[in-house]
Amino acid sequence: MLGRLRHHGGMALWIAFLAPLAGGALLVWQAWTLADVLGRAIQEGVPAAVLMPSVGLIFGLLLIRAGLGALGEQAGLIGAEAIKRHLRQALFTRLLARSPRDEEAAPSGLAAAAIVDQVEALDLYFARYLPAALQAALLPLAFGAIILPLDWVAGVLFLVTAPLIPVFMALVGWGAQVASDQQARALSHLSGRFSDRLKGILTLKLFGREKAETDGIVEASERLRVRTLKVLRIAFLSSAVLEFFAALGVAGIALYVGLTFIDYLQLRGSPLSLHVGVFLLLMAPEIYNPLRLLASHYHDRANAKAALLEIERQLGAVPSEPLALADIAPHGGPAIDVALDGLTLRTPDRMRTVLEDATVRIAPGQHVAILGASGSGKSTLLEAIAGLRQQDAGISLDNRPLADWPEAELRSRVFLLTQKPRLIHASIADNIALACPDATRSDIEKAAERASINLVAAALPDGLDTIIGEDGIGLSGGQAQRVALARLFLRDASLILMDEPTAHLDTELEAEIIGTLLEYATGRTIIIATHSQSLANRMDRAWRIAGKHLVEAPNHRRDRGVA
Repeated sequence: MLGRLRHHGGMALWIAFLAPLAGGALLVWQAWTLADVLGRAIQEGVPAAVLMPSVGLIFGLLLIRAGLGALGEQAGLIGAEAIKRHLRQALFTRLLARSPRDEEAAPSGLAAAAIVDQVEALDLYFARYLPAALQAALLPLAFGAIILPLDWVAGVLFLVTAPLIPVFMALVGWGAQVASDQQARALSHLSGRFSDRLKGILTLKLFGREKAETDGIVEASERLRVRTLKVLRIAFLSSAVLEFFAALGVAGIALYVGLTFIDYLQLRGSPLSLHVGVFLLLMAPEIYNPLRLLASHYHDRANAKAALLEIERQLGAVPSEPLALADIAPHGGPAIDVALDGLTLRTPDRMRTVLEDATVRIAPGQHVAILGASGSGKSTLLEAIAGLRQQDAGISLDNRPLADWPEAELRSRVFLLTQKPRLIHASIADNIALACPDATRSDIEKAAERASINLVAAALPDGLDTIIGEDGIGLSGGQAQRVALARLFLRDASLILMDEPTAHLDTELEAEIIGTLLEYATGRTIIIATHSQSLANRMDRAWRIAGKHLVEAPNHRRDRGVA
């Protein structure tokens, strides 16, 4: 999977690969020129003025190599950012495409940790490990091919010692992979636990569990610290192994050159010139440098593989491309008829039955109330009709099974107002406009007026442009409900589902808003879950959930023969 993600780095990643290779070619030129300058100056006594052009060339090559190094580093970071952005978009769009009631979906804390923290762990793999791996694979071989014709002994030493480094790195890498997997899992566990406890902090405080949960998070943090140190210990071990063999290789070349110069060792067919000897000494550390660089970033590969494994564990197989998601535009149409035919609803864990063998037919344009005690399953029923709850069968809209409705068409024609509507940190107008991104300012103001939120906004400094906090902070429960209700008036929904729309409203305001709502809903099918018998009396029909069954309830409007 890491290989498939690589092409999303674009041209920047190719520059990150090629810049170090070009720098390696210039390094050979620079070392050869420097060895030539030293040989001519020491052995032949050439004046400094004659050597100045060569010295200038050496400094020029040094500056170009530094520029190529900086270019490759920056390009690697740019390419890695592009890959991470692409992967986050792919994961996030797939997360948005799933039902919020999907029982197999990862908890929000774990999903956030996977998309934010685990994707971030891929950064150094693409920015540094891959360029280092390419350098380690090509540059030592290229350097060895250049040195072998000059001195076969030095070439053989390089070819014998250099392969030992990747072999021992692979052995150490097996342990690093296991430790990285454990560290990634511990990080996800800690992130998910912290997020979930933060969301439920009020409940924990009310039940006196804050200290126990704090101690649990501290304990999880300590386990993460221990696992992180294990990963670092293995990373340091791999670096020490490489440095050991690199030092042996450089020492071997230095010893060979020194013994050859003092005529203690003669394995060459011709004398070793100072020029070639200095070149061998200059190139000795450079041959091992790509392998040293690979070792320093080798644990980044283990971290990336562990992070990808954790992403797949929490969010499923990594998608190759983001899903094409767009804001669903309201789509008008005739009123929808709703049929429940032997519907049975269970809790997500399938352990408790909420509704059993419900059979009801709601005609197009009919207004219906669903009554029942708290926890009886009213909200579950509305969510099931909206396609947000898993059920085996039993729901049809317009004589078509709910499962056969395309997601976009269902969302464009069905509007669901939940008991706790979701408000974001934005202006009141922006919160209303979530229902229809293309709505004009005039449309938003009319919707606010219908929901009576304009009266609240008029008393605020910036009116409808007043910023509210996450989950409606700054507004009362009734005001937040009216902001969400205003969204309905921007939609052209054929089926309207509402869960306690007047729960936080006083009697006078409830009567006013319900009147506006029923006027707007003329010719549309509307199902309202409510405790309010007065609201149910204004509906065409009413049913009550009692004992897991849906039974018809007294309804003044129907009793008067209006329906």
